[in-house]
Amino acid sequence: MTHRIPRQIHRRSVLRMAAAAATTATLSLHAQTAWPAKPVTLVVPFPAGGGTDAFARPLSAQFSKQTGKTLVIDNRGGAGGTLGGSVAAKAAPDGYTLFMGAVHHTIAPSMYPKLDYDIEKDFIPLALVANVPQVLVVNPKKVPVKDFKEFLDYVRRNPAKLNYGSAGGGTSHHLAGELFKQQTKTFITHIPYRGAGPALQGLIAGDVEMMFDGLGSSATHIKGGRIKALMVSGKQRNAAFPDVPCAAELGLPDYTVTTWYGIWAPKGTPADIQARAVEEINKAGLSDEAKTVWAAQGAEFGRLTPQQFGAFVSAEVKRWAAVVAASGAKLE
Repeated sequence: MTHRIPRQIHRRSVLRMAAAAATTATLSLHAQTAWPAKPVTLVVPFPAGGGTDAFARPLSAQFSKQTGKTLVIDNRGGAGGTLGGSVAAKAAPDGYTLFMGAVHHTIAPSMYPKLDYDIEKDFIPLALVANVPQVLVVNPKKVPVKDFKEFLDYVRRNPAKLNYGSAGGGTSHHLAGELFKQQTKTFITHIPYRGAGPALQGLIAGDVEMMFDGLGSSATHIKGGRIKALMVSGKQRNAAFPDVPCAAELGLPDYTVTTWYGIWAPKGTPADIQARAVEEINKAGLSDEAKTVWAAQGAEFGRLTPQQFGAFVSAEVKRWAAVVAASGAKLE
């Protein structure tokens, strides 16, 4: 015998189920938009003390201050920043692991053919947080010159005798040196380190004579007299170091290399958490505290939307592929 459910009881059941589903959805949405509910890890793919750290740490401090949740810096150096990239790409896409990469990660596809991640496909671009010109710096005890002209004469008189340090093979430090050699018709030897921090320490110690570094990580050492800046890349001087001539005025109009840093989330991170992360990153980067730090390092905070940052990354991948092909740069 078939029993019918009274229509009124059936309607009440449906309404209760709908209300329960709505409550569940609301709680789920609230749980997501309440991000961050716990500390967030920021994977920095270079050792402490390098250019990435110079921006990651003040950004972390400001983020923690405004959200009440710690942004933990996890330095994972090695292989030109690609080891840290691999770690971040495989992290759970829950908003609690972010990745602070750099220009190096748009060079890597052309230098590391067996990468186990794709910067364009395995990450979601969030924000361009800093853009810094490259600077040519030397150890003044090892290279006793007063300006760029004397330096160039010195290099040409001593072919293959000078070594330049980099943050690793395939980084912007490496490619900046290869471009310099091309455009000045000089020969200097590349010495890769496991990050800009160790390379800078090698330069200060005199283990290498010179380096093409992001101005952000070199700034403190330039001001302290431990290293000497001879040239900033590009067509204009940097406001933080107005006495350092730019490449264009030194006869190298096409020598433009910038070191930039950005933040990504692993692919699959919920859209609402992406939006919250972008909001907090931009708030931190545009704070008065951060502006002071950025200005002291000759840097600018990138005011790009996530979509614009993604397009910028794609353009950089293509640009550096052409540079690598033209220079014949290879990993040592």
